[in-house]
Amino acid sequence: MARGFNKVVLMGNLARDPEVRYTVEKRAWARFTVAVGYSWKNKNGEYQDAADFIPVVAWGPLADRCGRYLKKGSGVMVEGRLRVRSYEARDGSGKKYTTEVEATEVIFVGGRKSSDEDAFSAQSSRPAHGFSDDGDFGKSIHEKGFSDDFPMDFSEMERDDKDSEAEIPF
Repeated sequence: MARGFNKVVLMGNLARDPEVRYTVEKRAWARFTVAVGYSWKNKNGEYQDAADFIPVVAWGPLADRCGRYLKKGSGVMVEGRLRVRSYEARDGSGKKYTTEVEATEVIFVGGRKSSDEDAFSAQSSRPAHGFSDDGDFGKSIHEKGFSDDFPMDFSEMERDDKDSEAEIPF
């Protein structure tokens, strides 16, 4: 079977508190909804605000942490894969289908940290890649040794008299 690429990254706010349940084997799973806002222009050229509400499922220790530390309104970045599954309706009306994001990582963004949230951040399974959990993504550029200078001076590049475009040497 051919392998594909299925990766989803969402950034938004929880629309409701996570619901945590356990399987018969006592494995935790959490279900929550992430509201992702966007703007669009209507036919009159005016911007309208809207939001998509994306269902997310997390499993195992990640589900436990989501249930413990997330609440309605929490800013999150969710990384995972899109999953379509089917189930039999309880009312006997037949097979139903649902599409959801199966989370592999959930990161807090924005807001104040409480001592509980500090504990959650310390348990993250991946490095923060220089970004803080408080949403200040530009903070890492002020680290010691970072240079804001562009590495190439375009004024020194040779130009062809026919074209006004500079020749890029790669």
